[in-house]
Amino acid sequence: MNGKRIVLGITGGIAAYKSPDLVRRLVERGAEVQVVMTAGAQAFVTPLTFQAVSGREVRSDLWDHAAEAAMSHIELARWADLILVAPASADFLAHLAHGLADNLLTTMCLASDAPVAVAPAMNRVMWANAATQANVQLLQERGVYVFGPATGSQACGETGEGRMVEPTALADAAMAVFPTQGPLSGKRVLITAGPTRERIDPVRFISNRSSGKMGYAVAQAARELGAEVVLVSGPVNLCAPQGIRRENVESADQMYAAVMKEVDNADIFIATAAVADYRPASPTDSKIKKLAHTLEIPMERTVDILHAVAQLPDRPFVVGFAAETDNVEVHARAKLERKNLDLIAVNEVGDTKVFDQDDNALVLLWANGGREDLGAGAKTLLARRLMGIIANRYLAAAK
Repeated sequence: MNGKRIVLGITGGIAAYKSPDLVRRLVERGAEVQVVMTAGAQAFVTPLTFQAVSGREVRSDLWDHAAEAAMSHIELARWADLILVAPASADFLAHLAHGLADNLLTTMCLASDAPVAVAPAMNRVMWANAATQANVQLLQERGVYVFGPATGSQACGETGEGRMVEPTALADAAMAVFPTQGPLSGKRVLITAGPTRERIDPVRFISNRSSGKMGYAVAQAARELGAEVVLVSGPVNLCAPQGIRRENVESADQMYAAVMKEVDNADIFIATAAVADYRPASPTDSKIKKLAHTLEIPMERTVDILHAVAQLPDRPFVVGFAAETDNVEVHARAKLERKNLDLIAVNEVGDTKVFDQDDNALVLLWANGGREDLGAGAKTLLARRLMGIIANRYLAAAK
C-alpha cells in the first residue's frame, strides 16, 4: 500500500481500543492514515492516541469553522484512496445505509468517490437484528466492503458473532481492495452475469436456472489481473467480489440499458448472463386468476445484448458464452460467426450439469477454427484460465 491514502473512521464502541494498532499495521504497509473520529469514539479512546501513531492531527468536528472554511470534509473525501471504518457501530451502519450525514465521518463517506469499507463491531444480538442485517445487505449491494465481524467473546460477557476483525487481518483486507498489478491494469472489463426475470404479472415471471456463479468467478478473475470490473447482475444469491462495482438489474431490457450505459468505457465485454430470449408480450397489472384449464401467454423476442454490443462501431473486445444441450460446439461456432464475436466460451448444460453447481467444463472457440479445451473443474479455476486467455488475445489484438 505504498503511498495509498486511507481515512480511518472510528465510531463509538469498545473495539475502538484496537484501532490504534490498526493504524500501525496500515502504516507498516506503507499507507498514509488520516483518522476521523465520531463523538462516541472519543468516549473510548482519546484523539491524542491516534495522533501519536498516525503522525496526523485527528479530525472529528463537522462544525470546525477553521477547517470547514476550506471545505475540509470535501478535501478529505478527495484525498482518500480508501475510507475504512473500524469499528463500525450499528448506528453508523444505519446512517450510511440510509444516506444520513450528520457528522464529519458520514458526510465524508457520501462526498467521496473512494471505495468504502466497514468492520462491524457490536453485541451479537445487535448484529443479528433484522434491521442491522438489512442495512449491511444494502451496503454490500452498493459496493461497500464489509470485513467481518468475527466470532468470539465480547466485552458484555457474551460469546458470538460481532467482534471486530483483528487489526492485522483488517490491514490485509484493506490491501486487497486495491487492484493488483497485472496484464489488465488500467483496463475496464464489463461483465454480465446471472439470469433475467421477465414479468408475467405482479407475482409471476419467466426465468432460468442460472446461478450467476460462473459470471461472478470471471469477474473475480478479471479483478485479479488488475482490471477495473463492472458487473451487471441479474437476480442471484451471491455477494459481489471485493473491489468490483455491481449494477443490479432484473429484466433483459434493464440489463441492456445498464450495459449500454457502461460499454463506451469498456475495453473488454464478457457476456456470461443467461438473458431470456423471449418475454411475455403483454404482462398484466393484476394477478392472473386460475379460471381456465389452459393458459396461453404470447411471447416476444427480447433485445439481443451480445449482438448489440458486437455491432457497435467502436466496440470493445467481445466474449460470449453459449450454454448448449446438444451439438455443443457446432451451435457455439455458429453463434460466434453470426454475432461477430472475438471469442466464445461454450459449456454443455442439462438437468445435472452446470446450473447451480460449483464446477463447470468449458471449451473456448474463436475465428478460423481456433479452439482450446479448458477442461473441467471448479468455476473459480476455469474463470482464471479463461481470463488468462482473454487477456492474452485482447492484448495481442490491441497491438
